[in-house]
Amino acid sequence: MVFDMGLMFEKMGSSTLATSEYSSVVSMNLFVALLCGCIVLGHLLEENRWMNESITALLIGLCTGVVILLISGGTNSHLLVFSEDLFFIYLLPPIIFNAGFQVKKKQFFRNFMTIVLFGAVGTMISFTIISFAAIKIFKKMNIGELELGDYLAIGAIFSATDSVCTLQVLNQDQTPLLYSLVFGEGVVNDATSVVIFNAVQNFDLSQITTAVAFQLLGNFFYLFITSTLLGAGAGLLSAYIIKKLYFGRHSTDREVAIMILMAYLSYMLAELFSLSGILTVFFCGIVMSHYTWHNVTEKSRVTTKHAFATFSFIAELFIFLYVGMDALDIEKWSFVKDSPGTSVEVSAILLGLVLVGRAAFVFPLSFLSNLTKKAQHEKIDFRQQVLIWWAGLMRGAVSMALAYNQFTKEGHTTMPGNAIMITSTITVVLFSTMVFGLITQPLVRLLLPVPKHLNRMISSEPSSPKSFIVPLLGNGQDSIDNMPRPSSLRMLLATPTHTVHYYWRKFDNAFMRPVFGGRGFVPFIPGSPTEQSLHQSAHHLVDEETTGN
Repeated sequence: MVFDMGLMFEKMGSSTLATSEYSSVVSMNLFVALLCGCIVLGHLLEENRWMNESITALLIGLCTGVVILLISGGTNSHLLVFSEDLFFIYLLPPIIFNAGFQVKKKQFFRNFMTIVLFGAVGTMISFTIISFAAIKIFKKMNIGELELGDYLAIGAIFSATDSVCTLQVLNQDQTPLLYSLVFGEGVVNDATSVVIFNAVQNFDLSQITTAVAFQLLGNFFYLFITSTLLGAGAGLLSAYIIKKLYFGRHSTDREVAIMILMAYLSYMLAELFSLSGILTVFFCGIVMSHYTWHNVTEKSRVTTKHAFATFSFIAELFIFLYVGMDALDIEKWSFVKDSPGTSVEVSAILLGLVLVGRAAFVFPLSFLSNLTKKAQHEKIDFRQQVLIWWAGLMRGAVSMALAYNQFTKEGHTTMPGNAIMITSTITVVLFSTMVFGLITQPLVRLLLPVPKHLNRMISSEPSSPKSFIVPLLGNGQDSIDNMPRPSSLRMLLATPTHTVHYYWRKFDNAFMRPVFGGRGFVPFIPGSPTEQSLHQSAHHLVDEETTGN
């Protein structure tokens, strides 16, 4: 991480701040203080129907950038110089892992094929439209020397949705279907965009043939499958280790530590083997919440749930706060000061391409998805399609990181064309997050009003690991045995008796849980949660007998 505060402190006239080490310490102090300010202000605006903490952090970042610009005499606007490593290695993993750890798995896997359809195929459609449109339009505008790889990178950069902001503007308790579709698609979309971006950088684009296109497609499926298996394998390994060794009988700190480290190890292994760390850590979170989390002590369950959520929360604020400050980077804007109209025009075109590119796959793929659904309540109606289209328009830190990777060197750029693309990316990210993010929640309430009694029912649905009783693909163990039998052909088509969930549950109970643990299958070990629950049950029975006598 590179710190950039020397000029600011020179203007303040303090000779003691000349050393880079002390400047770094002061920079981090200011940044941490700003994070605290974001949390306090976000709490005060909790009931506001328009604002959320991501937008609050953006605004604080913008205001801070203005203050730093004034103090430094217009030469600097941020405390930290952006680093892709900082984002992809330290900030993104806790966010994606916690999303998988907390996601409503029943909704996610029920709509898994639709999520993959939107996230993979939809991203390819959006990438194609944005790339070809950029080639046709920007070449005529003469914005600078951009090569074919740059135009294709633009398609990948602006096809990446902001799954982080989605967490802020959508509520999985109020709109579980919408949340699972938009966020699940966002995770697959981010992974697909990064895979496409890396492919664009690594493949020889001077000779694009059908064989190269199929090679790219095969590479994507290889990365998707292997990344998913790696994440699931890391989650199962952590479950098996904790189940067999049971660290909690001596120290709950060890089992919490092993969960955190195994989750991060899965991401770093994916990066080491050039796989998709986003997909890996997401599915690691899902598997850990189903198996590993049930194998630890009750204290560790509470600790890990809040620890993962806290890490994710701080990382989200860090990203949005920095994006707000970096929006006023004077170095990049100085290259476009002679042609501000061109920068605005490029930003408007890119924003329009984002709108068109997303609409080009959301509505057609929703139609195809509905053809495979027999039950009417499982289909995506037009209002939901509009919300899926709208909620996925926000662009965020992934787009920023990819743009910096393509158009800058160590955070700096000297070419006007590259500077225009950086400033345009910043403009699109700010506009989409501020405007689209502000409107999303009111739009959800307008198009999908939730009755109060239904809202209470949705809110009461258990969500692992927020509840101790949720299996992977159902609402409870009795949901299979007590499933009502359909009394007509129409009911049979709407609610089939033997679904994928049913067969998965039988396989899970017969083979997976006895090996990897999970709710109801933790072995009896002195000091384990099983022993405690047995003791509690025994005491309860004794109390009942005593009361009865």
